[in-house]
Amino acid sequence: MPYYYFDWTYVVLVLPCVLLSLWASANVNSTFRKYSKQYSVRRITGAEAAQRVLAANGVYGVRIERVGGNLTDHYDPKTNVIRLSDGVYNNSSTAAIGVACHEAGHAVQYAQSYAPIKLRAAIIPITNLGSKLAMPLILIGLLLSFAAKASYFFVYLGIACFGLSLVFQLVTLPVEFNASHRALAAIDENGLLTQDEQKGARKTLTAAALTYVAATAVSLAQLLRLLTIFGRRSNRD
Repeated sequence: MPYYYFDWTYVVLVLPCVLLSLWASANVNSTFRKYSKQYSVRRITGAEAAQRVLAANGVYGVRIERVGGNLTDHYDPKTNVIRLSDGVYNNSSTAAIGVACHEAGHAVQYAQSYAPIKLRAAIIPITNLGSKLAMPLILIGLLLSFAAKASYFFVYLGIACFGLSLVFQLVTLPVEFNASHRALAAIDENGLLTQDEQKGARKTLTAAALTYVAATAVSLAQLLRLLTIFGRRSNRD
């Protein structure tokens, strides 16, 4: 008779967060589509809005380019370029203006040496290395199960490396929240959208922020799962 292992740690810890992440991703897409149909009466495009946010903060020399794809908008600090997707760059919807101003907010963060974004940039090489090494180190630890001390050393070193991804997510949260706050403040202060239209930009940025919250929750749940699984194993040994 075959034996089936029921992994309750995944069902209890990780699965709810994965479902939250899937919902957040679907929600940001549906919210963006909804408010992409609400156009600004001032007909300011996403690219123009981003440029105005930069100018209002005294930030110059940042290029604004068009990039293919859906919601592929980002600021590249290495080249000092804001890249706006097809649905944002030349679009005058409240959703497009919100997204464009958010990316301009990131450029302003770098220009003003906003501490969390500087910290995030500094730890990216370490977190990338940690994410690549985590699972191989845990696997090595499992293969060395005959040597308890060496096994646990590699397993917990792998878990520590995995934990770096959670550190990155935690640092990312204030960066994204602050960029959205800067975007909404700039939209209001510079009259880029009317009071009624600002709701569309706010809803879009709130939906986007939830995707980062969900990603953090997934990383935390996965870390807790690893600690639970190998903690039980060490107690048995």
